[in-house]
Amino acid sequence: MTLRIYNSLTRRLDPLVPLEPGHVRMYVCGMTVYDLCHLGHARSMVAFDVVQRWLKASGYRVTYVRNITDIDDKIIARALANGETIRGLTDRMIAALHADADALGIERPTHEPRATDYVPQMLSLIERLQAKGLAYRSDDGDVNYAVRAFAGYGKLSGKSLDELRAGERVQVDSTKRDPLDFVLWKAAKPDEPAEAQWDSPYGRGRPGWHIECSAMSCALLGESFDIHGGGADLQFPHHENEIAQSEGATGKPLAQIWMHNGFVRVDGEKMSKSLGNFFTIREVLQRYDAETVRFFIVRAHYRSPLNYSDQHLDDARAALKRLYTALATVPAQAPVTIDWSDPWAARFKAALDEDFGTPEAVAVLFELAAEVNRTRDARLSGVLRALGGVLGLLQQDPQTYLRAGAALDEATIQARIAERAAAKAARDYARADRIRAELAAAGIVLKDGPGGTTWERA
Repeated sequence: MTLRIYNSLTRRLDPLVPLEPGHVRMYVCGMTVYDLCHLGHARSMVAFDVVQRWLKASGYRVTYVRNITDIDDKIIARALANGETIRGLTDRMIAALHADADALGIERPTHEPRATDYVPQMLSLIERLQAKGLAYRSDDGDVNYAVRAFAGYGKLSGKSLDELRAGERVQVDSTKRDPLDFVLWKAAKPDEPAEAQWDSPYGRGRPGWHIECSAMSCALLGESFDIHGGGADLQFPHHENEIAQSEGATGKPLAQIWMHNGFVRVDGEKMSKSLGNFFTIREVLQRYDAETVRFFIVRAHYRSPLNYSDQHLDDARAALKRLYTALATVPAQAPVTIDWSDPWAARFKAALDEDFGTPEAVAVLFELAAEVNRTRDARLSGVLRALGGVLGLLQQDPQTYLRAGAALDEATIQARIAERAAAKAARDYARADRIRAELAAAGIVLKDGPGGTTWERA
C-alpha cells in the first residue's frame, strides 16, 4: 500500500512520491525561542517525529530540517526585559527545548538551523525578489513583499486576495502599498540592540519572520522538496508567504505536500501563549511521566484537535499501563525484526500508510496486547514491543515503568510482601488483608500469580 498524506495544498490525500526516489526531504517550522515550549509545541514536535519515524520504517532515507527562530520582536523584548543578551536568552531556551524534546523521546532532526546563521541567504533571496519586481523598499526603510504581484497568492489558504487579511505577525502601516504586503527586511530602530542588526544593501536591519524559512529550506533541502509541515496556525500567513517568497524567486513549487497538525485546546480554546491558557512541557512533566504525555499526543490523529485535561492524561496513563502490563506478564521475545507481512504488523502498517493514522495503529496495539494476555505468546509480545517502538513507545523495561514514581522503596515493599506471605501462611488472613490495604493506601498494588506476588504503582 502506498503512503498517502493529506495535502493542505490540494485538500486531498495524495500519494507520497519523493522527488528523489528513496529519499524524503522534509522541512518543519520550529520554535521561536523566547520562552519555554508549551504543550502545543510538543504536539507539533511529536507529530512530525512520528512522521519521520514512519518514513524511516518504510525504508526511506529522510533528511529532516526543523528550524529555530532566534531573532524576533518577542526575543528582543524578552532579552531586554531580562537584562541579558539575545544570544544568552536564545542559547538558554534552545537548551531547554532540547531537554524537553529529549524527555518526550523526540529524535533530533537531521538539521536544526538557527535563523541568525542564514542572514546572507535571506538577503540573497530578497535581492532576487526585488529584481523580479516582487519586493520594494518603503519610505520607512523596510523592504516589503508585493503580494498582488504574485499570481499564486492564496492557493494554500484557499482564499482570494480580497478575503485575506494581514496575519498575526504582520504589522499593517501606511508605508505599505497593500495591507497584505509583508516585511522581508526590517530597518533597524534606534532602541534595538546592536546584536539584532546586520549590514545589508538596504542599511542596518534584520530579516522579517517569513523569509527565514524560505532561505533555510532552500539552503538545506533545495528549491523544491517533498514535505513542508507545521502547526495549523502557520498555514496563513506564514506558509502562504513562504510559497510567495520561494516560488516567486525560483519559479518552482516549494513543497509537494503541505502538512498541518491540529491545535491543542483547553476549555474549547486553542492553547497559546498569547491567550495565557498554556501549560509548558515542564509543568505537565511534573505531574505526568514523559511517555504518558507522548502517548496522549500520539493516540490522537495529528490533524485533529487535541483536548487537554487532567482526565484525558489520566486516561492515557491508564491505557499505557495496560500495554506495559501485557509486556510485563509475557516478557517479549527479543530482538524482533518486524515482518510487515505478519497480520498484526500489516494492519498497523495500513493504518500509518493512510495519513499517519495513529489512532488506528494504537488500536492494533491494544488488540495485540489482549492477544498476548490470552495466549501468553512471547513472540507476539515481541511484535507488540517492536510496533510500539515505531511510535516511540513501549521501549522501557515494563516492570520499571509500572513501578516508577512509587512512594515506597523496593526494600520496604518487598518486606511488606514477605510479611503478608507469612501472615497468609499462618492463616492470619485479616493481617494479610490489612497489609494489602496499607500498601494500596500508599499507591502500591499487589498482584498474586503462579510465580508469587508482584507489585506496581497505582
